[in-house]
Amino acid sequence: MAEPTAQSSIEIAAPPELVYELVSDVPNLPDWAAEIERCSWIDGATGPAVGAKFTGRNEHKKRKWGTLCIVTAAEPGREFAFQVRIAGAPSALWRYQIEPTDTGCRVTESTRRLVPRPLALTVNRLFLGIRDRDNHNQANIERTLAKLKEHAESLAAKRS
Repeated sequence: MAEPTAQSSIEIAAPPELVYELVSDVPNLPDWAAEIERCSWIDGATGPAVGAKFTGRNEHKKRKWGTLCIVTAAEPGREFAFQVRIAGAPSALWRYQIEPTDTGCRVTESTRRLVPRPLALTVNRLFLGIRDRDNHNQANIERTLAKLKEHAESLAAKRS
């Protein structure tokens, strides 16, 4: 993957398989992922697999928009990634990489913008009220990872 336009990592005291289960459980992403209002598998997909599609509904400052997402990586316990399309055009690639550690795992969430920065700045300002999408995504990634950590560690404690 080319350089991410936003990225952060966090240590989570939960097994990599559990964290993968969470990040690839598309219908439940809104439980902990920033900006996502709802997601649903479509076209017969029922779970993560390369090529599977899902729709997303996002919200920022009462502005809502839909996305079509196509899974590009689905390796249990290791990686979940998807390309986001808006109005049929590729917009971004999102990726969760999971590495085992002595106490659980390290999760890196990243995104790479697939449109030129000037176009992204203009579209996001005009339609979504987001001044700088890359900075906005960075803040969202950090919030998402903090919530993911809390959610995963709570589930891991319940399961042990």
